[in-house]
Amino acid sequence: MEFLQYVERSLPITLPILVGAACCALIAVLIRWFVVDRKQKVDSAQNVRRQIVRILLTLIVLASAVTGLSLIEQTRASATVLVGLLGVAISAAITISSATFISNAMAGLMLRAVRNFRLGDYVRVGDRFGRVSERGLFHVELQTEDRDLATLPNLYLVSQPVTVVRASGTIVSTTVSLGYDVPHTRVEEALERAALAAELKEPFVYILELGDFSITYRIAAFLPKVKHLLSARSRLCTCVLDALHEDGIEIVSPVFMNQRQLSEKTVVLSQPAAANKDGTERAVATPEDLMFDKAELAEQHAMSEQLKLEIAELETRLGASDEAARPGIEAALQQLRGQVERIEIRLAAAPEDEES
Repeated sequence: MEFLQYVERSLPITLPILVGAACCALIAVLIRWFVVDRKQKVDSAQNVRRQIVRILLTLIVLASAVTGLSLIEQTRASATVLVGLLGVAISAAITISSATFISNAMAGLMLRAVRNFRLGDYVRVGDRFGRVSERGLFHVELQTEDRDLATLPNLYLVSQPVTVVRASGTIVSTTVSLGYDVPHTRVEEALERAALAAELKEPFVYILELGDFSITYRIAAFLPKVKHLLSARSRLCTCVLDALHEDGIEIVSPVFMNQRQLSEKTVVLSQPAAANKDGTERAVATPEDLMFDKAELAEQHAMSEQLKLEIAELETRLGASDEAARPGIEAALQQLRGQVERIEIRLAAAPEDEES
């Protein structure tokens, strides 16, 4: 009986609190689902907006709950105490974590404003190199050459030099040391021919160093499509090796001591690569598709969103255009829709990442 009387006396106080908390929680869940979680697959470039919305929703729910308690006469005193406790807790949390939490958040906003790199770009930060696979409010994720995912705090990226490989093309190069007995004009011709054989453009050669026993040459050329950057570097080294050996240039330092007894006319050359049994050349593998699969998907997501924005803009222009301009706009729309359809087919066929 005493328990029932206690419940009856406390019900006018606890019931508004419970109802208000339930309403605030329900509203927060509905808003979060409608704004943030409604899409199953979301471009990782939108992570900053998603995280900001979640933080704001949490703060709004807390403020609404406290405000609701303060409006009820029976819970006004409790609301005042709760506001004081929340103020102390928030102040302590900000004081303790402001050095990292707020700094990373501000650094994330700074990186979004600067826009020095995008999803899918090759980036080098310190000793880390890879493609950007995700961007968030507090971190940036790189997919390395080993297909692993490296998470870098935004504050680290702001405080360290960031090297971004330009999507419009980059310079690919390699070095080789040859003896003084080989004419430099002969070496330069062979190296330029190797760069052209590696499907690079505008090759150029310059001498890096005149050493005590050898000359260090560097062959560099322009790579217009950077998606297969690592394969292009490997292919250039292979073509340099083949071109020098075809010209009979021995890639051996003069200080090299070979214990085998060879005649003066014998040169050290590798054997040519064997072709397939049917006589065709061996296919060149592109390991970047396996190394940077998540970064590639993130880039495709971002590209799809950008194309959809362009389609919406063209549809607006189509409604306000005259008859003469309609065929051109419709052709552009058809082309963009075809690109979006192909991208979505590739995204649908891609396996789900369990870590994402």
